[in-house]
Amino acid sequence: MSSSRNWDYDVFPSFRGADVRKTFLSHFLKELDLKSIKPFKDSEIERSHSIAPELIQAIRGSRIAVVVFSENYATSKWCLDELVEILKCKEELGQIVIPIFYDLDPFHVRKQLGKFGEAFKNTCLNKTKNEIQLWRQALNDVANLLGYHSHTCNNEPKMIEDIVSDIFHKLNETPSKDFDNFVGINNHIAEMNLLLCLEYEEARMVGIWGPSGIGKTTIARALFNLLARHFQGKAFIDRAFVSKSIEGYRRAKTGDHNMKLSLQGSFLSEILGKNIKIEHLGALRERLKHRKVLIIIDDLDDLVVLEALAGQTQWFGSGSRIIVVTKDKHLLEAHGIDHIYKVGFPSEKQALEMFCRSAFSQNSPPDGFMELASEVAAFSGGLPLGLVILGKVVKGRNKEDWIDMLPRLRKSPNRDIVETLRFSYDELDSEEDKAILRHIACLFNGVDVNNIKMMLSDSELDVNIGLKNLADKSLINVVPSWNNTNIVEMHCLVQEMGRDVVRKQSDKPGKREFLMNSKDICDVLRGCTGTEKVLGISLDIDEVKKVRIHKNAFDGMTNLRFLKFYKSSLERKKGFRWDLPERFDDFPDKLKLLSWPGYPMRCMLSNFCPEYLVELRMPNSKLEKLWEGVELLTCLKHMDFSESENLLRVKRGLEMIRVLFEELLATEADSSVKDAAYKAYNQVFGPHHGWAIQLAASTGFGSLLLSKAELYRIFNETEETAEIHIQSYVSASATAIAYLDYLFLSKNLGIDW
Repeated sequence: MSSSRNWDYDVFPSFRGADVRKTFLSHFLKELDLKSIKPFKDSEIERSHSIAPELIQAIRGSRIAVVVFSENYATSKWCLDELVEILKCKEELGQIVIPIFYDLDPFHVRKQLGKFGEAFKNTCLNKTKNEIQLWRQALNDVANLLGYHSHTCNNEPKMIEDIVSDIFHKLNETPSKDFDNFVGINNHIAEMNLLLCLEYEEARMVGIWGPSGIGKTTIARALFNLLARHFQGKAFIDRAFVSKSIEGYRRAKTGDHNMKLSLQGSFLSEILGKNIKIEHLGALRERLKHRKVLIIIDDLDDLVVLEALAGQTQWFGSGSRIIVVTKDKHLLEAHGIDHIYKVGFPSEKQALEMFCRSAFSQNSPPDGFMELASEVAAFSGGLPLGLVILGKVVKGRNKEDWIDMLPRLRKSPNRDIVETLRFSYDELDSEEDKAILRHIACLFNGVDVNNIKMMLSDSELDVNIGLKNLADKSLINVVPSWNNTNIVEMHCLVQEMGRDVVRKQSDKPGKREFLMNSKDICDVLRGCTGTEKVLGISLDIDEVKKVRIHKNAFDGMTNLRFLKFYKSSLERKKGFRWDLPERFDDFPDKLKLLSWPGYPMRCMLSNFCPEYLVELRMPNSKLEKLWEGVELLTCLKHMDFSESENLLRVKRGLEMIRVLFEELLATEADSSVKDAAYKAYNQVFGPHHGWAIQLAASTGFGSLLLSKAELYRIFNETEETAEIHIQSYVSASATAIAYLDYLFLSKNLGIDW
């Protein structure tokens, strides 16, 4: 109840004037004034035997009631009636009650003992039983609350300071009802209060940082509504305010003197509530250096504007707070703002509640909607803006409508969300940063930082600076991974925005930087419509039944660097097939990434150049060999030929030939080949075969009865020439096996040779 009520006063003090008005109360009210806390003052109300209606209104209109129990408090029927009304407001309105026991034992108040008890008895004379019971109950209940005891504090000014500080924090715990629908707002306010340190007298600047749509402005507005009354001046400066203030200086150079004067004049007028024109830039500091102000500058992306409005904390009076809201962390750091609140994503539970408040105007889904609501909410990736917009899209629709809308929502997010996030992209200063964002959105989301650097090493893009800039502007996160690497993560909606930028490059898919849509890719590969604009292709083969590639499909894609076919599912897809030509006339020769699960050919393409490859992934392929000759793979960092059984058989076959020939060279000329072959089998294949296959192999070797001399005659060799040839076979086999080991074992392949 208390969070949704507009209060007239911050504090209602209940006290017996004769005891404390000139001592405790005067200092207490002065301290409240220093903290800009608004108390109710009863000096204009005429005291009578019954509590006045305006006093009841004041009690009910106060956020906090401070009850100062003193020795003569109970001598006043007025005070006791106030106490009853305060207790009623606590129960009905959520009013906060703080008792203060001034030179008095709380036990005496609770049980009406001692001089306090005697005063209470005198007041009860000639009063009704019901009235007395209400007073007793109120005294007992309030005296049981946690409060302050003057007996336990030797320093009264320090006690008053502590009480006011406590009141100050309690007032700042709950935002206005305007922000009730923002789930988790109280947690954000609490985190900001820790950074603002409102109890400290020095001026301070604090930043709020996070991506578009995360709720930064909502948090800032809630803080402004909550804190503004504690300051002598206030201003909430947004992008529209800045634009209007410098409207006549659009063509002026950055930092133009007159533009700054106009901006500062509008700023000062907003704070002081009257039209002010300034003649020099020092006027802002002169007018505000003794004034405690609250300034919030929202959605800021211009350091010049920040320096003009809040160059230094010394420009503002003691206790001032300047809150800067931005997507760009670097802007805060460049201005020397060290206290930064990074707005995080809501938990899954909070996200669902946020979505439900937008879609159903309640905290949880109605019966039968839990599964649907959870799925639709997940499309937003937890972004509050997305949750609210998607909630409005489905609001008021029946269950059948929801089910019909799911395919469209799965395919692409709401246009309003994408367009909102597009501003963050358009505001990037560097075309290089924009290019890096597009690469990540289309290919490298979730990829190791070092891998991205290798992939883009010849692109003339400054990846180190680009990633830092994108992270500072909340467009990506760089997070540590379990294997001591750093992974680039991009929110799913930011990723979709980046892909949308690429889609809008051309109506013709073959003239875009990246191809990601399965239909577009199949059309381009089948119709040979790719151009030099295409840098990357990323196709989920689980989305199609067949991929047909024309023999000239890659002729026009001379700048293709990334060819990524992949499977989103772990299951083997039945019925899928590749439709490939026997050869490609012009396969891309500068690929950095080649991923092709289920590659159907026995050998790599004859004109394929692996020199620039950073990543080569061909799991479950039909490959028997990679390429003719030896290739230098100086850039290669990752390989995967898992489940490519033909390659495995080739390697083991070569290994067996080597062992066999070595044994033949070591045996006598008239010895049988049987022993050499059987030993080679046991060494190479035997460990991988079960007992049945081993027995069958042993039986088969029993038929190898030829001697070396007989082999020489069959192949028309002498012992001398045969040894030369056999030795060459041994050397050739050893080289081939060593090369395969280099390709696979040294690259941490997923195959156990």
